[in-house]
Amino acid sequence: MEKTPIAVIGAGLIGSAWAFGFARAGHAVTLWDQDAAAAQAALARVTEIATDMQAAGLLDGQTPAQVAGRVTLTPDLKSCVKNALHVQENVSENVDVKREIFVALDAAALPDAILASSTSALLPSRFTETLKGRARCLVAHPINPPSLIPAVEIVPAPWTDAQAMDRCAATMAGIGQKPIRMAREIDGFIMNRLQGALLQEAMRLVADGIATPEDIDTGIRDGLAPRWSLCGPFEAIDLNAPGGVRDYVARYGPMYRIIGAGQTTLPDWEGETLDRIAAARRKALPLADLPKAQTRRDRRLMALMAHFRRETPQD
Repeated sequence: MEKTPIAVIGAGLIGSAWAFGFARAGHAVTLWDQDAAAAQAALARVTEIATDMQAAGLLDGQTPAQVAGRVTLTPDLKSCVKNALHVQENVSENVDVKREIFVALDAAALPDAILASSTSALLPSRFTETLKGRARCLVAHPINPPSLIPAVEIVPAPWTDAQAMDRCAATMAGIGQKPIRMAREIDGFIMNRLQGALLQEAMRLVADGIATPEDIDTGIRDGLAPRWSLCGPFEAIDLNAPGGVRDYVARYGPMYRIIGAGQTTLPDWEGETLDRIAAARRKALPLADLPKAQTRRDRRLMALMAHFRRETPQD
């Protein structure tokens, strides 16, 4: 089956990871960044990711050279998108920059090409409204790093065509991603709204002196996260009561109502609370060691993804 030609616009960490993901799945990828040095660095990053993935058994029998060989750097945006049927944009998280790049993409891309943004915070309606081809524009927001985390949010603007959503979701599923199709746009999409709710309460617990930042991280990392790596919140509560989800709500609903009544005010994200959290993190991890820790995290994620691939579902 012929693979959809892909264009990746913006060659930072997310753009590099997308280029790898599409190339690993067999797509021919054109890559462009206004900074030629960044584009060259991205190509090296694709090879680096592929090498680590091969070591983890996640390259599907391919070599790093084969994967990187499917990625071609292009000198300008027009040549990058001229044959692409899916364009994945990864420029800076600035609405004016997004508007400018989408005007250029709408003019240069094939009429039936999907124009997808990787934005994590900007609603697609904010930068696509005036475009002639706005019906094919949407957000495909990955969970960082998209080379490892399969979930991707597919977010429509009010004018996005349903077929564009279908095609984008199919393309993502074809490279091993797990599309989350949103019915409409909303600030924060889904993942950041859920993550934000957890962070709000974590900040509140630290601000109120209930727990230290280290305790909060321990509770998630060594408490909830192992379970959450296997099932989502509704599945988790369904499995945590003898009678399933209704039984769980009957048992613990009153507790959550009491908790919720105390969560109506926003915690302080700055000031003393942030000072305490930053101090705790810098004590645990000096800023100079952050890149090494990110690499270690990614390699542990690779091992986890490899485990999930090997696991055989039980009857």
